[in-house]
Amino acid sequence: MSINTVVKIDDLVKVNTVLISVSDKSGLEDLVPALVEVNPGIRILSTGGTYNRLRELLGSKAEKNLTPVSEYTGQPETQGGLVKTLDFKIYLGLLTETYNDAHKADLKRTGGLSIDMVVVNLYPFQQTVARPDVTVEQARGNIDIGGPCMIRASAKNYIRVASVVDPADYPMIIEEMRAIDSMTSLETRTKLARKAFSHTAEYDRAIAEYLANRSFAEITGSYDQIM
Repeated sequence: MSINTVVKIDDLVKVNTVLISVSDKSGLEDLVPALVEVNPGIRILSTGGTYNRLRELLGSKAEKNLTPVSEYTGQPETQGGLVKTLDFKIYLGLLTETYNDAHKADLKRTGGLSIDMVVVNLYPFQQTVARPDVTVEQARGNIDIGGPCMIRASAKNYIRVASVVDPADYPMIIEEMRAIDSMTSLETRTKLARKAFSHTAEYDRAIAEYLANRSFAEITGSYDQIM
């Protein structure tokens, strides 16, 4: 049997650590206070503009419940937020399995946390390229890297992690967590994983089609090329 084959999982997983990094911030005003209400000890990791919004929503509770990703990883964000979440501790926390002793040892060694829920939606690539005056450079700048990676990692590990990509699912998630002691069920995590993989597939398809429908000259013509 492969050392990475999982044979034991939990139906119900308590959400103690959440990573939230969203372009579409709608619904956070309902989701985030509710997460803290159902689990007062919850730890929320966040980045950039999302972190600032969550700090506003949580008020005095932010000091206890909210941590910048850069503080957690020990690595500052790069210029313009180009690299925020592409870090070993983040992906260790997303991909670890509850009953894997080697994973537990890795978390202890790094001071990492098991991340139980990821709330992520992506840079608005489709909306950007729909504008008639959009430039290729603007389109390229709206190709999200960290977001799809986090979505895919959390969705792959649906046996333990809830991958949340759609604000329309926030009420359902909170309702379940209120009903079962701030836990998510395997059925819910599986449903969320299906939606998450569809979300990233559609996103990648939009990028591929955009580039496929432009000539080499269109794609590269706005840059000064140095020989």
